[in-house]
Amino acid sequence: MDSALASDDKAVYLPHTVRVAAKILVVGHFAVGKTTYVGSLSEIRPLRTEETMTQAGALTDDLRGTEDKTTTTVAMDFGRLTLSESLVLYLFGAPGQQRFTRLWRDMTNGALGALVLADTRRLEQSFPVMAVLEEHGLPYAVAVNQFEGSPRFAEPEVREALDLLPETPLVTCDARDRISSTHALIALVQYLQARQTRSSQEIV
Repeated sequence: MDSALASDDKAVYLPHTVRVAAKILVVGHFAVGKTTYVGSLSEIRPLRTEETMTQAGALTDDLRGTEDKTTTTVAMDFGRLTLSESLVLYLFGAPGQQRFTRLWRDMTNGALGALVLADTRRLEQSFPVMAVLEEHGLPYAVAVNQFEGSPRFAEPEVREALDLLPETPLVTCDARDRISSTHALIALVQYLQARQTRSSQEIV
């Protein structure tokens, strides 16, 4: 289990100017790239709760396209991204197996929104995750993680397959790449800001 911060990390401590912290979830089905995504964005060494996979999960963990995977998240991934002198994002990556559904529900508490990672080889496995978010009224964007060799589809096809609302952002990303991952996060943040603006206008 990798949970210790490196002692030589220069960005372990937040600037004293930070006044606002926001919680963002990174969710998705098993082996979709959540741990990789959080790791590519975090400015600190991410906290990871990975354990070696055993035969006990062979009947429930779908390894299609990820046969070389040997570890899995059993609690959460945690990372941090400072956006400005006053604003910091805390990234919480949820475990992907449906047996952790209760933990997914707990993690929605206090979150502003979620980024759902999806794999075009297993789009149907995204539905249970999105169902939990919708049940709790948590807005989300979807980012298709483009694995090598995975089929590519036009945006309207993916949107229809996932039964997304027209306003739900849908982007592609490579979870291994910081710039690509950042663009996906920006799509979510812009969506959350737009929703907040509309809500404020309705109140007025």
